[in-house]
Amino acid sequence: MGNITVSSADRQHYIDWIRVLAFFLLIFFHCAMPFVTFGWEVKDQTRSVGLSRLIFWLHQWRLPLLFFISGVGIHFSLKNRTVLKFAGERFVRLFIPLAFAMLFTIPLQVYFEKLQEGKISGSYAAFYPSVWTFIPYPEGTLNWSHMWFVVYLFVYCLLLLPVFALFRTRVLADWKDRFVTALSGNPITVLLLALPFIGYYFTLFLKYPIQASLVDDWFLFLFSLTFLFFGYLLGGNPRFWANCEKYRLLYAGIAVVCIVGLYYEYWWDHSMPKKKDGRIYLYGLLNAFHIWTLILAIVGFAKKYLNFSNPFLRYANEAVYPYYILHQTVIVAFGYYVVQWPISIYMKLIILIILCFSTVGILYHWIIKRFFLTRILYGLKVRRSGKHRETPGAREPLNAG
Repeated sequence: MGNITVSSADRQHYIDWIRVLAFFLLIFFHCAMPFVTFGWEVKDQTRSVGLSRLIFWLHQWRLPLLFFISGVGIHFSLKNRTVLKFAGERFVRLFIPLAFAMLFTIPLQVYFEKLQEGKISGSYAAFYPSVWTFIPYPEGTLNWSHMWFVVYLFVYCLLLLPVFALFRTRVLADWKDRFVTALSGNPITVLLLALPFIGYYFTLFLKYPIQASLVDDWFLFLFSLTFLFFGYLLGGNPRFWANCEKYRLLYAGIAVVCIVGLYYEYWWDHSMPKKKDGRIYLYGLLNAFHIWTLILAIVGFAKKYLNFSNPFLRYANEAVYPYYILHQTVIVAFGYYVVQWPISIYMKLIILIILCFSTVGILYHWIIKRFFLTRILYGLKVRRSGKHRETPGAREPLNAG
């Protein structure tokens, strides 16, 4: 069927590298948020326009890339388990960590946000019981914050279960393999997969501003769902990965041209389209091709240069999910104090990055990975006795994958 083989000689390490590097980029992204011109949980009085321009660009493609790689992870996960077992594991490894984070870690973000805004003044011990009133943020404390990615991923997995079941039949599995193989035959046909994203920009972008609320969020919902499905559809076909590697420079070149156009017309002064006219159509065309070709180029460069493993990758592969769950809470908590220091914002940014990596690293290494309960609460596989041999690429989205 053209799936990626599972022999040790053909491990798809570049998939793991993309996942790990994308999540570590996420830490830089959120460490920079106190110093940019758009809103976040805690803010510095000084804002950097240049850093804002960089962060706005990263914001366009970092989550689409993660949804795409999550879809690839789903493909590999379903190779080794039934659809029902997959659904049960999604509950354990996505919903349980989400619920735990919303009740026990994310409230700390809300506390420091309201503290900086002057809406509260007491201790965290006095603030925390407000979580259990179950009043949603912003009126209350209950919030999924950065864990919206997990919310959407969990919902997508449930919604697509019938599709996953159908594609396990021999007829549809063979059709999928033939379709992807034909699609990957040249670089132009792969580019056609940007068409759905262009359509979303034309029809939904202005009507449904991104809010990560799951409800009434149709642009982000369908945009992200499509990337996840494309990852699942394409991820098991070697010809697709070979296409990305072969034409990586072409895809990167198209992405750069689109980026130049986007900055010139829209992003440099943050002059975004506001109504349904020629500007929204040009924006949709440029940004859809920008995001899709950039993902193809990243995949291609990773396959060319990162198809190897080392101790760091093996360690980080498991660590990325706990890092994801904890990183923003740690950044907000430290950021509340760091933004008050009389030093440059770039020194503050470096300090926040160091504090985040070191704090989460200590918690992960010495607590989370070592105990049965903490492994469940942070979405890690429960260790079994004896050696465990993992098939290549079998790590799932967020480690859930």
